Amino acid sequence: MSESKVVELFDWIDETTMIIQQHADETFLESLAVTLEALFYGDIYDENHIGLNDKIREELTKVELSDYSRENIRKAVQLAVLKGMKKATQHHHTMTPEAIALFIGYLADKLTKNLEEVRIFDPASGTANLLLIVMSHLKQPVKAFASEIDPTLLKISLLNANLQKQRVEYFHQDSLKPLLLDPVDLVVADLPVGYYPDDGEASKFELRAEKGHSYSHHLFIEQSLMYTKEGGFLIFIIPEFLFESDQADKLHAFIVKNAHIVGLLQLPGTAFASKEHKKSIFILQKKGKDTTNVKQPLLAMLPSFNDTKAVENILGQINSWFQNVDFGT
Repeated sequence: MSESKVVELFDWIDETTMIIQQHADETFLESLAVTLEALFYGDIYDENHIGLNDKIREELTKVELSDYSRENIRKAVQLAVLKGMKKATQHHHTMTPEAIALFIGYLADKLTKNLEEVRIFDPASGTANLLLIVMSHLKQPVKAFASEIDPTLLKISLLNANLQKQRVEYFHQDSLKPLLLDPVDLVVADLPVGYYPDDGEASKFELRAEKGHSYSHHLFIEQSLMYTKEGGFLIFIIPEFLFESDQADKLHAFIVKNAHIVGLLQLPGTAFASKEHKKSIFILQKKGKDTTNVKQPLLAMLPSFNDTKAVENILGQINSWFQNVDFGT
């Protein structure tokens, strides 16, 4: 029944978005943002789509938001975003696969279980699918923050959170520039991979390149540590080649100086289109006066998420590891 509600809501979002897109010179994702805004407010008045306002209001009579659970809404929006991203040409328009985001939510809950409240930050939030899934796993009150430079992704992210009744404070800016953000307990990020074009801003980082552009994924790690509390945790989705690049030694030295390596979990190849796109989950703890190195970091190769028995087995091993680990906080 739940899945049929997801399909029902997705069909409405998809059809309404295509109606808007057919009458406007814009991408599917831009039209999706208009659809989600209308769905959230239950009405529309958009100067860019004046001729469509009555048609969209007619579509709104066919849907009742209260009929759908938070999870129904999350999955339906996720499907619509995925459709839009397949059509997008920008390389940064990608979404963290749901199975990986759910696994990170599980890890986040384990890492923060002793906190009364969790301050969480995603410096590369995209449409906020990863952040919102992690938030849904945390049992205590959450204060969430996210940064995204792309205005379309930011708008979808904001509406996605509002539709799910999740409160997130957003920064519409380059995440590698200074943020008006107090340190957080937890950072989660699917690291953007590539070169950072602003050499002037990059020059302020320890992990800047000596010549040419710096790696944005290296700078994101440094920036994230900057905005994490002492003893706080960071969960990154990293490219498998992170420690094989020409700047890998510098990165490793920086991490060892500023953080404890908590774990490295290799994600199954079945989760990615090709070997070149394979990624891992990298877990750090920012050093503090009471923290210590983890005696035995969590190292594992995760099985296919479709192999239920193997997943249950690895979860049992990870649960056992968490019962015995001492983070010194």
